[in-house]
Amino acid sequence: MGSFTGLDYRGTVKSMSMTEQPERGYSVASYFGLVSCGELAEDDRVELLDGVIVAEPPQDSAHASAVVRLDLVVRAAVAHRGVIRAQMPFIAGGFSAPEPDLAVVPGTVSDYDTRHPTAALLIVEVAGASLPQDRLSKQRIYAAAGCPDYWIVNLRDRCVEVYRQPDAIACAYGSRRIRFAGDEIDLVAFAGARVRVADLLPA
Repeated sequence: MGSFTGLDYRGTVKSMSMTEQPERGYSVASYFGLVSCGELAEDDRVELLDGVIVAEPPQDSAHASAVVRLDLVVRAAVAHRGVIRAQMPFIAGGFSAPEPDLAVVPGTVSDYDTRHPTAALLIVEVAGASLPQDRLSKQRIYAAAGCPDYWIVNLRDRCVEVYRQPDAIACAYGSRRIRFAGDEIDLVAFAGARVRVADLLPA
């Protein structure tokens, strides 16, 4: 990863020690600057949430299986109508760069050769131990970014929580519905596309 400025990798940022976290928290630019100056490695399992660098726990087998299932099922439903990105950065404002388990973003793969996406058509998080954070912090972040369709694959309760009608000002979704193994979910941004909840849940 090269040096980062704004939303692409063409500029440079001043090196900032992780022990010198800014008072307001890390901006997206300073966060990616930690990689370019060597204080974070590209394969470190961390993400930026509301200015705070948060460690991601190791994935257990159920989480990993759910991510693979998500990729296969959503890719088949969306086909060529969006770009599928699994566990890659999504720029959600000036102080958040989460790495959702799956995001469907507009455009083509080449649109993101020099920048990370700032808009998404669907974001999905797989949640076991991370369920409180995915329901609270990440729901607020994705609503503020205007993502119209946010799902949590809830491994604890074997269901999918579907959040829609984002309110960017309130940083909240107006609709929350629960879908279980016998249900199907329409992809709000893709006419005619739907997936079966059972296909997203590990055995």
